[in-house]
Amino acid sequence: MGRAHEVRAASMAKTAAMKSKKYAKWGKEIFLAAKAGVPDPEMNQGLKKTIERAKKDQCTADVIKRAIEKAQGAISGASKEKVYEGYGSGNVAIIVECLTDNDNRTFAEVRTCFTKTGGTIGSAVSYMFNRKAIFKFAGLSEDEAMEALMNGDADFEDLSTEDELTCITADPKDFNAIKTALEAAKADIEFDTAEITMIPTTYVDLDEEHEEKFRRMLEMLRELDDVQEIYHNANIQEDEE
Repeated sequence: MGRAHEVRAASMAKTAAMKSKKYAKWGKEIFLAAKAGVPDPEMNQGLKKTIERAKKDQCTADVIKRAIEKAQGAISGASKEKVYEGYGSGNVAIIVECLTDNDNRTFAEVRTCFTKTGGTIGSAVSYMFNRKAIFKFAGLSEDEAMEALMNGDADFEDLSTEDELTCITADPKDFNAIKTALEAAKADIEFDTAEITMIPTTYVDLDEEHEEKFRRMLEMLRELDDVQEIYHNANIQEDEE
């Protein structure tokens, strides 16, 4: 079909991958906001604000609806959290967090993603990560953020500036206190990042063959409805995943 078709197909694939990552990001934020309170935007202002931001970023109504339904299932006990660990191609440590109402189905689907791309599931790797609360935002300087945290009696581990954003790292138990303190200081604050995540203690470099297989694993995992979050220690560009 020619070079033009190949370039067009590659461009379409990259665009689809970027949309998938964006939808996954908003799905997680909406799920967390809904789970933290009532899963109804009219009764949960944090959820309402998150949905408004998601819509501005062209997140689809279907993604928003699924995230709220998952939160409803988690709150009611109809769904439960499951975590799977293992290694991807090139010996990359990977952790997959899921929310499921069927353990057997979810495990089978996640295992397929590992085995079809040269990975192995079942090895403990969480010791290679540290769980942290991460915030990145504009609108408050380091000094202003420091004052807000002190006023809110919120503990943190690190406060710095990166790419014109104020960044805070903290223990996960302090997530809600920090978020509340920052929102009290600036009611319309918009977070570029506000999440509890797993940060690798070491990273793994991949050659072209292993990187291709690992990216394919990530794509397959992100297509699964039950997958909530994926953590790994591969040294690859996140915006290209």
